[in-house]
Amino acid sequence: MAIVTFVDETTSGQRSDGWGLEIAEERLTVRELIRRRVFQEVAEYNARTPEVFQGLVQPQDTERVLNGYALRTPRRIDPEAQSELALQAFAGNGFLVLVGDRQVVDPDQEVDLVLGTVVTFLKLVPLVGG
Repeated sequence: MAIVTFVDETTSGQRSDGWGLEIAEERLTVRELIRRRVFQEVAEYNARTPEVFQGLVQPQDTERVLNGYALRTPRRIDPEAQSELALQAFAGNGFLVLVGDRQVVDPDQEVDLVLGTVVTFLKLVPLVGG
């Protein structure tokens, strides 16, 4: 069992402190890593229902705000739907995934989860005017 640390970065240089998730398996696909990350952040949001969702991708029917996404109407977020949005964003180059210092491009590629594994989600920021 390992604790995998998830870190968010942007191409503009912002970096989150990261947070850990306990994972029992020694190997997982990148698809499953994304899914578990999204399920965890949705579970935490649904348990507290703050005004702003701070997750990997923007839920449907939300507005982008300074530190996340504001839901237009207070509601629970569906983890399955949010997971699908994240996988679509990954496929569409909305973010890159780095396991350790290596970029992974295939969602079905298995990665080793050893003690101290850091998974970085590099969110790509669109250029102004382009």
